[in-house]
Formats: sequence, structure tokens, C-alpha cells
Amino acid sequence: MVTVMRGGEEVKISKRAGNYVTLRDLIDEAGRDAVRFFLVWRKADAEFTFDIDLARSQSEDNPVYYVQYAHARVMSVLKAAGVLKDHASAALASADVAPLTSPYEQALLRRLADFPGELAAAARDLAPHQITHYLKDLAGEFHSYYNAERFLVEDARLRTARLALVVAAGLVLANGLAVLGIGAPEQM
Repeated sequence: MVTVMRGGEEVKISKRAGNYVTLRDLIDEAGRDAVRFFLVWRKADAEFTFDIDLARSQSEDNPVYYVQYAHARVMSVLKAAGVLKDHASAALASADVAPLTSPYEQALLRRLADFPGELAAAARDLAPHQITHYLKDLAGEFHSYYNAERFLVEDARLRTARLALVVAAGLVLANGLAVLGIGAPEQM
């Protein structure tokens, strides 16, 4: 059962009176990506409240916006660095990541390393909500890194290492969103 909230109040649903909210209504109001992410956000057997206002908001409180915005930030860093998205992985595959020593870089590296295990556990347990929570945590690590460090620094070795880390974060964000059938926008 899903409770729908709009304007801070519960939308009254009555089958007998013909008052209901369809999935199409939610998609029309909040968008396909937001609806899909929110529906997968909770365990299938948990009570669920769909807050239309939150799903439409463009803030860090909205988990799908927060994750998609992290991906868009990755793309903006690559654009600023003059790295083509389609060639980024190959161009930075041999980067020396030894210079990545800041606490933000280390936290992001650890979170990225968790992705294969998180994906396997979600598949094994039939628990796609684990992927949404992982992506939100990864986005948080990336946003912290983005706010704390400069990527386009003078030191070529450090710049290449940081760009490689940004590319890796972008790939994991895009792949995680793709597994859920959610878009990974390049700009927002």
C-alpha cells in the first residue's frame, strides 16, 4: 500500500468514490525517474509514502535528484578538463592513483570498491532498494569530494589521478542508475 502526499497532506484515496492516484498520475507530476527511484527506495514489504513535492524538488533532500546531480557534476568536470565522455575511461585507464591521499579521495575510493558487492547482494536478495541507498551514499561521497578538492590542478600527475577518480565515480553512478532503469543526465 502506498500513501501519497501532496502539499504536506495525505491525498485521500477511495475506490468507492472513485478518488485515486494512478502510477501514470505520479509520473506526470513527478517524472518517470523520480517515481521509479522512489518506488524502489523502500523494501517491497515496507509501508511507503510517496511525497510528490519531495519527488519534484531539486534539492539534496530528493534522493534521485541528488544522485543524478552527482552524475551531472562528473560530466561538468570532464567538460571543463576537455575530456570527451566517450573516451574518458580509455584515456585515464592507466592513471597512477597513488597521489589520491586526501580523506575525501580515500572515502570515495572505498565506496566505489563496494559497488560490485552491493550489486551482487541486491541481485541475490532481490532487493533493488540496496542499490538506491548505495547510490545515494556514493553521491554524498562525491559531492563532499567535489566541494573539498580542486580537480584541474597544476600538478599533471595529481590532475590525471583526480580525473580518473571522477570518471570512475561517473561510471558507477551511470551503471547503478541504468540497473534501476533511471537516466543519468549530463547536465541539470
